[in-house]
Amino acid sequence: MEIRNYQDHDLEACRELYVHMTEWHRTIYDAPAIGGDDPGKEFDKQLAKVGPERIWVAEQEGRIVGMIGLQPGYGESEIEVEPLVVLPEARGGGVGRAMVEHLIPIVREMGHRDLNVHVVGRNAEAIRFYHDVGFNVVGYVELMYDTSPPDKQIWRDGETIAGKRFRV
Repeated sequence: MEIRNYQDHDLEACRELYVHMTEWHRTIYDAPAIGGDDPGKEFDKQLAKVGPERIWVAEQEGRIVGMIGLQPGYGESEIEVEPLVVLPEARGGGVGRAMVEHLIPIVREMGHRDLNVHVVGRNAEAIRFYHDVGFNVVGYVELMYDTSPPDKQIWRDGETIAGKRFRV
């Protein structure tokens, strides 16, 4: 496997990866409208936002199987992983871990102290993955108050944090 910088000819493969990521979010939220009618085009927005120099791909046997990117974090010393996605058939084979490990020295060289990731509370699989690759510091917890009527809320019972039960 090779991890390399994004190149223009990777566009369609990266759009495909964005579709897989969107489908996962649609599944965990049971919300088919997430990502709109063409979720692959969302990659174009990410590319325009961060630039091709902040996106890397994992290539195996001539096929793009994963993508990882960096975008600015909250403070000057922070930078955030966004996105990280691996094709379903390539998951569990170390692709995601290799991409994160590839970025760590790059982030250090860029002068950032903190490499952050934001994971939706419902995505337990991603939370476990990130913890396993070393994201074991809780820097921020974002809590939400859903003001919609109870019959319109999408949250389900989920996690215990600091001894309190939260919906995710």
